[in-house]
Amino acid sequence: MIPYGKQTIDQDDIQAVVDVLQSDSLTTGPKIAEFEQTVADYVGAKYAVAISNGTSALHAACFAAGIGPGDEVITTPLTFAASANCVLYCGGTPVFADVDPKTYNIDPEDIQRKITDRTKAIIAVHLAGQPCDMDAIHSIAREHGLIVIEDGAHALGSVYKGKKVGSMSDMTTFSFHPVKPITTGEGGMIVTDNEDFYKKMILFRSHGITRDDSMMTRNDGPWFYQQFDLGYNYRITDIQCALGCSQMKKLDRFLARRKEIVAHYNEAFADCDNIITPYQLSDTESGWHLYIVQVKNCDRRQVFEKMREKGIGVNVHYIPVYMHPYYQEHGYENVHCANAEEIYSHIISLPLYPGLTSEQQDYVIDTLKSLCEE
Repeated sequence: MIPYGKQTIDQDDIQAVVDVLQSDSLTTGPKIAEFEQTVADYVGAKYAVAISNGTSALHAACFAAGIGPGDEVITTPLTFAASANCVLYCGGTPVFADVDPKTYNIDPEDIQRKITDRTKAIIAVHLAGQPCDMDAIHSIAREHGLIVIEDGAHALGSVYKGKKVGSMSDMTTFSFHPVKPITTGEGGMIVTDNEDFYKKMILFRSHGITRDDSMMTRNDGPWFYQQFDLGYNYRITDIQCALGCSQMKKLDRFLARRKEIVAHYNEAFADCDNIITPYQLSDTESGWHLYIVQVKNCDRRQVFEKMREKGIGVNVHYIPVYMHPYYQEHGYENVHCANAEEIYSHIISLPLYPGLTSEQQDYVIDTLKSLCEE
């Protein structure tokens, strides 16, 4: 089976992990700070907090933003559920704004329509690595005094008008799941320029506990620590961060290969009326985590199933979040985002990862063409 996404691991990555396994620190050791600094430097942020996964990164960001009961946070429905679940974890209410029919990203005009006096933040998701319209989103946020969190799970290395994703908003989260731009197995990161948010998230990922003498109300001795908040055990290990440090050295090469694969897909499908390729904005650089096409004038389910039968692990990104049973049972049964629902009814994600060979890609192209032309 050709998967839709897959990690790229070489001997350097393996050796980096082995070196940590043979060291004195398997967790809460020096590799965590090294990985944090590497990512912060790459994206152009002052602070970075490495954490257990991309979902916990979003949870930490919402906690630092002070999201709580009575607060509304506007986000997109065309995303993985974690982009909205993180708001629920904090007691807030996700509000779904529709997406732009070209980019599939959240529509700033609909954000504006969904703002109320309870709105506290916007979570902008860079779907597939294509940056959102951040100028418009920041303008809205300034007008209404809102916090902006970017869900950059797909977008490490993506660029918006010359600025890397991670350098623009109050907080940006990343994911290092195996299908993402780089991997630590599981893992995540939050980057920010806000020192207060940074300090809150450092506590949050480790039970709300600190040994920092400058923060404690007293100190009974070198063994002493104090809990200041109800944090979580969202720590990441040195083993994972060693892999992350090694992977970061290859990120630009991974991104370049993804762009080559996308260019070949675009060229191959250029004359196919039944296959709609991703829209590309001229002033952005997508990291191309996903290659999402729409199949028109044919049965999407039939195309999907036949692709799978032929050994091509296509996927669909994503089912609109409010359509899930949990959301339907908790007040979202009458929510409808017309563009998101229309897009969802046609999309398929094709294989895209640095290790995809030219022969495999041509097989994917030929198979999809033949199915859409039947």
